[in-house]
Amino acid sequence: MGLVEMNAHDGLEPNLIRVAVLGASGYTGAELVRILCGHPAVTICALTADRHAGKPLADVFPQFHALDLPNLKRLNEVDWHGTDLVFCCLPHGTTQPIVAKLPKHLKIIDLSADFRISDEKVYEQWYGQKHQAPQLQDEAVYGLTEVSRRRIARARLIANPGCYPTSAQLPLIPLLASEVICSNDIVIDAKSGVSGAGRSAKEANLFAEVGEGLRAYGIANHRHAPEIEQGLSEAAGHQVTVTFTPHLVPMNRGILSASYARLATGSTVSDVKQVLERVYQDEPFIQVLTDGQAPATHHVRGTNLCMIGVFAGRVPGRVILVSVIDNLVKGASGQAVQNMNVMFGLEETLGLEQRALFP
Repeated sequence: MGLVEMNAHDGLEPNLIRVAVLGASGYTGAELVRILCGHPAVTICALTADRHAGKPLADVFPQFHALDLPNLKRLNEVDWHGTDLVFCCLPHGTTQPIVAKLPKHLKIIDLSADFRISDEKVYEQWYGQKHQAPQLQDEAVYGLTEVSRRRIARARLIANPGCYPTSAQLPLIPLLASEVICSNDIVIDAKSGVSGAGRSAKEANLFAEVGEGLRAYGIANHRHAPEIEQGLSEAAGHQVTVTFTPHLVPMNRGILSASYARLATGSTVSDVKQVLERVYQDEPFIQVLTDGQAPATHHVRGTNLCMIGVFAGRVPGRVILVSVIDNLVKGASGQAVQNMNVMFGLEETLGLEQRALFP
């Protein structure tokens, strides 16, 4: 069904996708609204935030003052008949039962982790609860756009990737698939801005706790590890286990992942660079930098870009990959909009043409 056919009955411009954002009072929800307000093929028909129901979104985020947006409402007040697509920006562990009850005509992009792990037992192990919608897991498509574009185009339910997994998988997946690096000796050292922890009040994220410091967390047990390993294992064709350590940096946005790998026998750092350049040469949101150029988080701030730098290790036979993304855009809401564009047959860059805000 084309967009003209789909929306012609309701009096809206015939090419507009009617979108609901569930959990609009969080960082990813607000970032979605920011991006969607500049998207020419979208109208926002519903915004939910139970705690702020009845308020304008501008009461929660003043940057949306004077925009023509619907007031926040409770989830049970949404008119699903007037909706084509739902973005779920709800906390981990809460989305599965909600998605299971949504009408079947809706397309869904879930920004939580609830449908990212394909193996229900692995999900239970890492998230500490039983899967509450196992009947939907088989149809959920993992939405790393550059890797799964064809499946995304046919999907009804998209599991939008996590921010750390996006930054780590984009450089590593092509290299494992091309067998230019070894799969049994990968270390991922990643740093994230504080917005990656969400907007809820947490003592560990207070300014005095985070400012003027740097700390590792989730050491050897971060929930993004099985998500990263799932994608890398699929690319390699066998089980891949990585060492993954995240760190919290006193900045608002951004992720920098430094990935260390051993070159496969007969492969060189030049081969690694050539594989990435070949795979991503036509990708609008992936930039493989020139030799010796190191990406920084402020180079992608506010954009849907992933920049990748390739470096020879000091020890012969090793390669270092440095990748940066904005955790709220390519790591969450921007990639969700990119997936929406693919699902509806739109130009993939639509609404995502922002340049980095620097300095």
